Amino acid sequence: MQNSFTQKFSTTNKVVPYIIVISLLLFSLLIGISIGSVSIPISNIIMVIIGKVVYAPLLDHVEPMLINIIWNIRLPRVLLAMFVGSSLALAGAAFQGFLKNPLADPYTLGVSSGAALGAVIVLFFGITIPFLGKMTLPIFSILLGFLTLLLVISFAKLINRHMAVETIILTGIIFSSFLGSLISLMIALTGEELRQIIGWLMGSVSMRGWEYVKLQIPFFILGTLMLLFNCRELNALSFGEETAKHLGVNIQTRKLLILLGAALLTGSAVAVSGTIGFVGLVIPHLVRLLWGADHKHLLPLATICGGAFLILADLLARTVISPTEIPIGVITALIGGPVFGIILFKARRV
Repeated sequence: MQNSFTQKFSTTNKVVPYIIVISLLLFSLLIGISIGSVSIPISNIIMVIIGKVVYAPLLDHVEPMLINIIWNIRLPRVLLAMFVGSSLALAGAAFQGFLKNPLADPYTLGVSSGAALGAVIVLFFGITIPFLGKMTLPIFSILLGFLTLLLVISFAKLINRHMAVETIILTGIIFSSFLGSLISLMIALTGEELRQIIGWLMGSVSMRGWEYVKLQIPFFILGTLMLLFNCRELNALSFGEETAKHLGVNIQTRKLLILLGAALLTGSAVAVSGTIGFVGLVIPHLVRLLWGADHKHLLPLATICGGAFLILADLLARTVISPTEIPIGVITALIGGPVFGIILFKARRV
């Protein structure tokens, strides 16, 4: 068994894939900022970023209007799309390895339903906590997402103290269905807030600003570190729990760490952008097909690809029928659905 484990996850030269995906991410960042109702030269983008971060005199060579568009509007939007896409892709890759199911996605455990319910409650009741202001929605959403995770884990432990994968999946489905019905109930009862709620549920990174980026970053860093430090364990778990035990994995502790890391990423992503589908399903699947199933490389490559993908999807969402914006969740579904269908069709034929 040890030999098959080593053979499947043998270390190979992965320099080229990293060069490809990092180049794609940088390209996505630059054109995401450059293209819009006002086209901005890439040289100006670079000067503004360097000027704001390192060397202020460079800003004298750029028009104030362009500085405002780059720094206050497009850069935070593009960065938020990157962090959300990266979070969903990384969480999806972890869930697929953990649950040994290529159809698993970041929304499997119901954390996203909890986060979505928190946001809908804020919009439905018009809740605004004085010292939080407009950050009430994402923070309340994150809190309900984590409360959902705690309930899912507690309920799964009550059913099966070893927290078998099947039990976790079924518990997640139960909670997702129940919380989804509560969201549907509030949508049915709502009046003036209906458009705002539906718009949020369809996903968007528009008009969020630096506050949302700053809110997302700590959760992204913590969740990413928790998953990246469990790459070996995810490799072992993909062979089954018995094999993982023989390889020296502390099953219960690692399960909780992986679940918590993926939930951190998913809950915070949903809290700042709404529900965006297919990123966490298609991107890890595609990366696995291209560059293998070793989570040591799969997780970081999926993270980078997910960020680049959502930046480009957001670019399409705001330019394809400009000046009207399409919800980004619609774009990811229109792209992700057919792509995933093609991947599955080819896999079945093989």
